[in-house]
Amino acid sequence: MHLPEGPIGMDNFNAIHEALRACHGDLVQTGSPAILCSALPTHWRSNKSLPVAFKVVALDDVSDGTVVTIRAGNDENCCGELKNCTAVMKNQVAKFNDLRFVGRSGR
Repeated sequence: MHLPEGPIGMDNFNAIHEALRACHGDLVQTGSPAILCSALPTHWRSNKSLPVAFKVVALDDVSDGTVVTIRAGNDENCCGELKNCTAVMKNQVAKFNDLRFVGRSGR
């Protein structure tokens, strides 16, 4: 058995990341290496929906129908209040159509 030559790990990751960005827009890494999510605006008014749906993309197998809940925080507020922060995983993607940061939510 012959192993491929050269560092294919990063090449494969970059190719997958670019393909996902083409389908789902700008994605950023999370604390988990197998989870990517949409990039958030640097500043956003409270209780206003985001300009595009927020997405969580799983690179590992996650069963369809798995409930995904997200949390957000910062140095001042470790777990801010979010509205519509639960979505269902379908085809490795959880789509949050009307995610809102409420008050001083940690964004």
